[in-house]
Amino acid sequence: MNDKALYTLEYDKIIRRLAEATATSLGREHAEQLYPSPYLREVERRLAETDEAVRAVAIKGAAPFGGITDARPQLSRAKLGGMLQPSELMDIAQFIFGIRRLKRYVHTVKEEAAIPLLEDICEPLTEFKPLEDEIRRCIDEQGDVLDAASPELATVRREIRIGEGRAREKLESLIRSSSVQKMLQDAIITLRGDRYVIPVKQEYRSHFGGIVHDQSGSGATLFIEPEAVLQLNNKLRELKLREDKEIDRILRHLSARTGEHAGLLIEDAETVGRLDFIFAKASLANAYLGTLPAINDEGRLYLRRARHPLIPIKQAVPIDLELGEDYSAIIVTGPNTGGKTVSLKTIGLLSLMAMSGLFVPADDGSRLCVFDAIFADIGDEQSIEQSLSTFSSHMTNLISMVGQVTPKSLVLLDELGAGTDPAEGSALAIAILEHLHKIGCRIVATTHYSELKAYAYNREGITNASMEFDVATLRPTYRLLVGVPGRSNAFAIAERLGLPKSIIEHARGEVSEDELKVDTMIASLELDRRRAESERQLAERLRLEVEKLQTQVVEERTRFQEQKVKLLDEAREEARQSVAKAKREAEEIIADLRKLALEEGTSVKDHKLTEARRRLDDAVPAAAARPTRDPGSSPAKLEPGDEVKVYSLGGQRGHVVELSGALEAVVQLGIMKMKVKLTDLEPIRKDATAAPKRQVKAATAVKRTRDEDIRTELDLRGATLDEAIMDVDRFLDEAFLSNLGQVYIIHGKGTGALRTGIQEFLRRHKHVKSYRLGQFGEGGAGVTVAELE
Repeated sequence: MNDKALYTLEYDKIIRRLAEATATSLGREHAEQLYPSPYLREVERRLAETDEAVRAVAIKGAAPFGGITDARPQLSRAKLGGMLQPSELMDIAQFIFGIRRLKRYVHTVKEEAAIPLLEDICEPLTEFKPLEDEIRRCIDEQGDVLDAASPELATVRREIRIGEGRAREKLESLIRSSSVQKMLQDAIITLRGDRYVIPVKQEYRSHFGGIVHDQSGSGATLFIEPEAVLQLNNKLRELKLREDKEIDRILRHLSARTGEHAGLLIEDAETVGRLDFIFAKASLANAYLGTLPAINDEGRLYLRRARHPLIPIKQAVPIDLELGEDYSAIIVTGPNTGGKTVSLKTIGLLSLMAMSGLFVPADDGSRLCVFDAIFADIGDEQSIEQSLSTFSSHMTNLISMVGQVTPKSLVLLDELGAGTDPAEGSALAIAILEHLHKIGCRIVATTHYSELKAYAYNREGITNASMEFDVATLRPTYRLLVGVPGRSNAFAIAERLGLPKSIIEHARGEVSEDELKVDTMIASLELDRRRAESERQLAERLRLEVEKLQTQVVEERTRFQEQKVKLLDEAREEARQSVAKAKREAEEIIADLRKLALEEGTSVKDHKLTEARRRLDDAVPAAAARPTRDPGSSPAKLEPGDEVKVYSLGGQRGHVVELSGALEAVVQLGIMKMKVKLTDLEPIRKDATAAPKRQVKAATAVKRTRDEDIRTELDLRGATLDEAIMDVDRFLDEAFLSNLGQVYIIHGKGTGALRTGIQEFLRRHKHVKSYRLGQFGEGGAGVTVAELE
């Protein structure tokens, strides 16, 4: 790939945006090393990875890379036997936790969509949870070694606390003495070098003995360790040395344990970086509304409404372009500032993006090609220092290209032949184009020379194009028109700006008759093109409407069939149970009749037979009357929270979640939500004494439809305990049905009443295996993490 072309086409800016979209320094490294690939299979794999990441984000939201840091330096030191500090060990524990969350995310996504490439990437990731648990058992969120790290450390620290208490008591009894207080600068106890001291006035130095550890800046105050606490402080010092030694032992043990797995964890870091890079590509695609292009290596390009990715979406004017089918070269003419250069850069940059595995800002159906090299000569690169004119700089670039171009290359030339005599420049431009065309590469060139329009008409495989210009407003529209050569608008512009007609007519007389005919022909072609474009847009709009209606009909039919099968199955099951019940009762009645016959001989009283027949008749299940609605009745007036009956579902009960327009409502039926027409609903009136409806909080509602995201956390801050327990119960059911292994319940810290109530409820819940408070990076005591069965 030509590095100069990458810079000219601003590929480096795309890489910079991609790097900014990464969540970790590991992913940023991959992004900054991205380079277009000339190999079709490699490009297809890159695009497939991006496509899977885009679908994963659409289904489950952004991938969880938060809290993951580059732990490779720490892991390398541990592998070599070095001792890690507590904060470094916590980074490794957080890294292991991040890997586990990432694997769980991919596992959840694959249940709803096929993502084989992301699965393969995640498969080698290891889960060293015992190592993570051991680190978290020994080190807290602030990076301090905990007492529970070892029995020895707990004992030493307990003795230190006792010794510190004794030293303070000794000194406090000393400074409370009225005779001693007059000798002190302040009646306080302080520390100097881990030893307890008191501030003594200079003149009373000899009254205390002991050791002077420090003095004030003025020298008026001495910080003395009295003899009374000398032995206690010495004991504390010994204990602290024991504490430091035990902490070193614990850190070395944890570092050694980490070193055992450092090799695999370093490989995991590389994998996490690659995943972060892939999801950054998905994030970039969503940012500029990119689509997945079809890719080929046969030199065919087809861009539909392609936009330059570095121009804001609202300002970018899309272009349509086809290259490589009927023609392999396009010559673009048009006025300055008409958008020719932007169109060239759009074609080149989108090709580079596709070859890098990035989505392109174009409509669905766009096709791009894998080139072995892309060459671009765009812009004025004259250099005073190098004594190069505009023409010389263009020629220098062209000379370097000519020797490297192959049939599988893309060549982009801006203002071909410019900067010299028009006659010689146009001849040279034609010769260069002819040479490149014989090689068989793909070419897009811009020019001002009218001779090149005629050249494109006379050569097979080459076509004209132009940038549209609105004569009415004297402004370019920046639209690329393939197949229509650029029309000279000088006379029209001059006339609208007020140049006298006599001068304009004289100028027209200087133009040859053949050139005027060509200009008239171009005007006619442009008019025909506009009419065809208008009709094409209308046809396209009608086609999209028909496809949308067809899709809706298919969806409605499928939904109806599913509902029909479900209702029939339920009816069959209900009938089966009713018949079985009737048979059982009939057998009981027959047994009673036989018993009567045995007890009373052959004569059975009439009233007893009548009673038995009545019981047999009662055992036959009566057909349930299906609720119906008067077809002439008006839709019910409903509000969110109202309980309703759904007629089409046999009067099944539910409650309204929200109104969807003026004719439909979203109704919650058990664990399922569905849209139902208002004419299919009847409100269930409650007694005046009934409890008021509980308002459904949007912040804590658990989504249950298949198309909506399954959340792994529930925010209950601000809710009462009763409301919170109901929401937690629904949330746990949803998580259990979604096969989530772990969920996060956010209750905040506050007074702790909400946390205590929720944890008591979790202790009894059938789906909860265990629960704990959040750890470092999870929210601490404000979050409860529940492990599900």
